[in-house]
Amino acid sequence: MAINPFAEAVASIIETGGEALKTCYQCGLCTATCPWNLVREFLVRKIIHTGQIGLLLEVGDEENWLCATCGACVARCPRGVEIIEIWRAIRRIAIEHNAAPKALRTVLSGIKAQGNPWNDTRDNRDKWAVDLGIDSALTEEHSELVYFPCCTPIYDQKARRIATSTVSLLKKAGVDFGVLGAAESCCGESVRKLGSEDLFQNLARANIKALEMRSVKKILVSSPHCYHTFVHEYPELGGAFEVLHSSQFFLQLLEEDKLAINRPYPKKVAYHDPCYLGRHNSIYDEPRKILASIPELELLELPDNREDALCCGGGGGKIWMETKKEERLSNLRVDQALKMNAEVLALACPYCMLNFDDSVLAMGKGDVLEVKDITEILDIVTGEGHHG
Repeated sequence: MAINPFAEAVASIIETGGEALKTCYQCGLCTATCPWNLVREFLVRKIIHTGQIGLLLEVGDEENWLCATCGACVARCPRGVEIIEIWRAIRRIAIEHNAAPKALRTVLSGIKAQGNPWNDTRDNRDKWAVDLGIDSALTEEHSELVYFPCCTPIYDQKARRIATSTVSLLKKAGVDFGVLGAAESCCGESVRKLGSEDLFQNLARANIKALEMRSVKKILVSSPHCYHTFVHEYPELGGAFEVLHSSQFFLQLLEEDKLAINRPYPKKVAYHDPCYLGRHNSIYDEPRKILASIPELELLELPDNREDALCCGGGGGKIWMETKKEERLSNLRVDQALKMNAEVLALACPYCMLNFDDSVLAMGKGDVLEVKDITEILDIVTGEGHHG
């Protein structure tokens, strides 16, 4: 279904949040910057222009769902056009016309029903915590800090190791913390980028209520996507909390001598900047400082790093969609690490972990390159026992 005629199409985008459509002056730098053009053609400038003149693509067209919201185009736009907001508006129109891809409709339905993209039961949301001996019934005595691990480490067995290593480090440092358990829902960051605004707001309000009921003051997150939405989007709905990504929090613990590194890690480690940690939130130094503090670890910089980091391809809901094998951005990143003779590809995002794990496996390189979250590496080098 196409949205026409001309004036109606432009008005629809602007009304659904795409005000930025009016500020683009068609220089084309967005298309030149977009990482998808490394693996396929994706004419961002053309799609924005068709929106400007009221000639939208079919709302169910594949290209409407390709943007991974990595922010590279926004960072380089000479006019600071919020291009991601244009995509969100286009997708919101598609959602309203029930034109989202079937895979995304299934995911959004699961999130609406159970609060998670796997459509697993809400009762299973705290199973990971129970398995680790964590009481999810927060009390006034230990509710100031809550660990919000993200749906991915909770429900995906491959990513569970992020939550496991994080909890291990918290226990070693003697940190008093709790989890929300079954009261927790998906943070909604990718849901909003997919254009499902009502669902996002319902998720956000439910999480804000659960946190406020437990007098939570500080939130620790593993996912940069959770970090982004808690910091930048929840406040507009009344949810104001102190939010720390694991890389920030554990660096603080190291600097305060509440965690002690007592083992070397004699490996070549290439660190990948997740888009939502780096480009979207300018958190570049903390992960590197953690890795640089580990004896015998050789820290390597990938060719595209910091502000210019290459996206893994998982943002904007892409983590829940199938990407053709020859179009996986994560393959390019893994190839960069291999060419540097890295032994470990370190990261700080559950989405990146899933994509890089899949790429390493598909490329048959599991015997020469490990994929590890920085919390996993830190958990190894801090050894056993409490360090305070």
